[in-house]
This record gives sequence, structure tokens and C-alpha cells, in this order.
Amino acid sequence: MKRLVELKINGELYQVAVPVHKTLLEVLREDLHLTGTKHGCEVGECGTCTVLIDGQPVLSCLTLPVEVEGRAITTIEGLAENGQPHPLQRAFTQLGAAQCGYCTPGMILTAKALLDQNPSPSREEIVEALSGNLCRCTGYLKIFEAVEMAAKELTHKSL
Repeated sequence: MKRLVELKINGELYQVAVPVHKTLLEVLREDLHLTGTKHGCEVGECGTCTVLIDGQPVLSCLTLPVEVEGRAITTIEGLAENGQPHPLQRAFTQLGAAQCGYCTPGMILTAKALLDQNPSPSREEIVEALSGNLCRCTGYLKIFEAVEMAAKELTHKSL
């Protein structure tokens, strides 16, 4: 059984007929070809599939599209502004915070939610915010440094 849902993703409206059991992750990747959101564990334990719903990090593998109709969904593809990478994207690149890159979209979106709520987080707050996002490559240090670097840039930009 399919249902027509209207999703607002990265500022654009999409209407898509989906089986009621299909997850937001599957709809993003398979139906809308927004493949920046990654399949990970698919049971909500790794954070790889994180997207923002109304600015809050949400695991898309555990979310049904019908649950998020009418809400603002942001994927990694929607983070750049005016064709320019977000400061988090730049910092991850400059510091080599992404090795294989598989966890990176979820890490960046989770970090964005943190910085939107707390523009100058401590290292401990960054560690806590990212604790639900697993990385098998980096050892996390460069990731934490990239979030700190982006926070400084965003703070100076807003002054």
C-alpha cells in the first residue's frame, strides 16, 4: 500500500508515493536520489543516516516519511549556501576530518545542529553532541577540531 507524501527537503517540495513502511532514508536515497545520506546500521545505532528535521538531528533509518510531512528536512546536499560550502564542510576538508567519509554527512549535520544551538561549545559539549555518530577511521580528534574551527568562523562571521 502506497501513500502520497509531501516532503520539504532542502527548501524544495517533493511529492512522492511511497509504501507506508519505507523509511525516510530509503525515500531520500532511492526515490529522490539524494545519496549524501548514508545507509549504516539501519537500526539507529551509528548516526550515519542523520538528517536535520526542523533543525534537530534525526536518524532517517528510524523515521517514516509520513511522520515528517510539513516539516523542514535538511540533508547534507542542502547545507551549502549560494554554492559555497558551509563552514563545517570547509573545516572537515581543511583538517582532514574525513577519511573514508562515510560518517561525514551525519557528523556534519549533527555538528550543525549543535552550533545552531550553542555557537561556542566546549570540547566536552562537542564530544557529547557527536556521541551518537560512530566513525571507524579517524579517532575523532580531527572531527572535534573541525567543529571547533567552524564554530570560530561562524562566531566571527556573525560579529
